[in-house]
Amino acid sequence: MQVILAQPRGFCAGVVRAIKIVDEALETYGHHVYVLHEIVHNRQVVENLRGQGALFVESLEEVPLGAVAIFSAHGVSTAVVKEAEKRELRVIDATCPLVTRVHLQAQEFSRRGFDVIIIGHPGHPEVEGTRGRVEGPVYVLSRSSEVTNLQVVHPDRLAYVTQTTLSMDDTLEVIETLKSRFHIQGPDLSNICYATQTRQNSVRRLAKIIDVLLVVGARNSSNSNRLREVGEQSGVLAYLIEDPDDLSPAWFSENTRVGITAGASAPEEIVQRVLERLRTYYPCTVREMVSEPEPTHFGSSPSLGL
Repeated sequence: MQVILAQPRGFCAGVVRAIKIVDEALETYGHHVYVLHEIVHNRQVVENLRGQGALFVESLEEVPLGAVAIFSAHGVSTAVVKEAEKRELRVIDATCPLVTRVHLQAQEFSRRGFDVIIIGHPGHPEVEGTRGRVEGPVYVLSRSSEVTNLQVVHPDRLAYVTQTTLSMDDTLEVIETLKSRFHIQGPDLSNICYATQTRQNSVRRLAKIIDVLLVVGARNSSNSNRLREVGEQSGVLAYLIEDPDDLSPAWFSENTRVGITAGASAPEEIVQRVLERLRTYYPCTVREMVSEPEPTHFGSSPSLGL
């Protein structure tokens, strides 16, 4: 069986930074570090950090007054920031810098008197965090078909921002449909997460030479689900798996060409365990796609003394 590993795959710079922040906080403060929501969308990452002593909570009400609290890579609303101040928490912000940039853009549009449209998935933590940073009218949509029935307060003063974990392909059609109906402003697509786009591009190249695509990632991971969809749209059987136990021998034969990629919050360790499981089905030859290394790296984590 031939196995080809997508390149790039797995952890992006924002995820590496967020995990490092939690690791350093545990080193500095011991076992009294609280993390609001999943630091990234991956069960193994969360369980590993929990095993080191991180305490994951769904509300700041669960955090003792004055304790250390870490905001996840997806970002939080202004209301959450104010609640943390009210509880005198020692906040460490692990929000991905690309998400922070979207927050600032949305706020600037709102300050200038624009209604803000967020192109993204309603209910996603990143989208809800961005929505909660805007004081004026804000709307969320994810498909161009939603534009027709969109009712806004100020149709002549509209601007858009995008969820970072979408791709240019996801957003271009929506933006074009918005522009056909409204006079609307927005940033260029450099806001799109580089990791989302490069991983999708890699899957499209990979799909030309494989029969089955395995996407390693969490079921609640937006970018991992999209990788599976890209594989299907490219004409191959595609499966989203969280770990080797999700594999089925019925998906493969000794002549199957298998491609493997991983979402931006999926550890490489799981990819290697998937490979080990595949080798129990059939002898495998494994090779990596040739690709340019990703250039984006974020700087050091924020001060842990805040």
